[in-house]
Amino acid sequence: MKNIFTKNFIILDGGMGQELLARGVKPVSNLWSATALMEKKYHQIIKDCHLDFINAGAEIILTNTFGSRRRRLEDNQIENRFEELNFTALKLAKESVKESGRKVLIAGSLPPQNFTYLPELGDIDKMKKNFFDQAKILNEGVDLFYLDVLSSSEEIEIGIQSIQTFNKPFVVGIHFKKNGLLPSGEKIKNVINKIKSYNPLAITGSCVAYEDVIDAKNSFIESGLPFGFKVNAFKEIPKGWKPDSSNPNLALGKNEDLTAFKFQEISKEFIDMGAKLIGGCCEITPSHISKIQDLR
Repeated sequence: MKNIFTKNFIILDGGMGQELLARGVKPVSNLWSATALMEKKYHQIIKDCHLDFINAGAEIILTNTFGSRRRRLEDNQIENRFEELNFTALKLAKESVKESGRKVLIAGSLPPQNFTYLPELGDIDKMKKNFFDQAKILNEGVDLFYLDVLSSSEEIEIGIQSIQTFNKPFVVGIHFKKNGLLPSGEKIKNVINKIKSYNPLAITGSCVAYEDVIDAKNSFIESGLPFGFKVNAFKEIPKGWKPDSSNPNLALGKNEDLTAFKFQEISKEFIDMGAKLIGGCCEITPSHISKIQDLR
């Protein structure tokens, strides 16, 4: 798997959840992208999104499993559909890659098992089980795991330890904010140093603002690990904000200045830093991703 980095960089996909909502998926409560897994009428939209990102140049796509974590299903009294929804996400990703006819890797998206963007962990044993159970469903069909938007070193270590039994490559997606600080208050440099001993395939800044990447860039450059970024195009993620029943497109806004051409500019900046993984997160569309190919 490490030979994927023989290329000067690898193109990741963009923001699946916001793309689904923009294409007409009507979110139920805080399930958001998982709504598209619940209702069969939306399955083709999931595949269309995957295919559009692949056709835009994505060489690694993430499964649409960010919203199908057990915590959110429990919140909505549908925990009994946990296995079904995660398996459906895997199935649709595999079908999309097959239909594309391209050599594309699938990364199993393993999100925070409590709240996104917040360091509170809750019941640690339950969190470990939830990471493991989601990974177990995805394991047979994915090429690697992507620990997606984690907000503290403890959360990251729990995630890594929970999936070690599968002996599968993994990328750690670290969420951080201004001055290179995670929501936990930890410095990104210290967090990277903590997780290096686990031998991740790579590390990324995950669902981060461009300006915050610039603040933290030296920590990634000096890490000695393959690194990259999945930036978002939100206006702002307010401190302490918890996902609720509102549509995130409306709750967090969209940075209209981050056009496809601006995204190309900042992607070049990342590549010039030495980044090996370039993609996007929330509000980053196939049009944005298509501009990365021109940098080869």
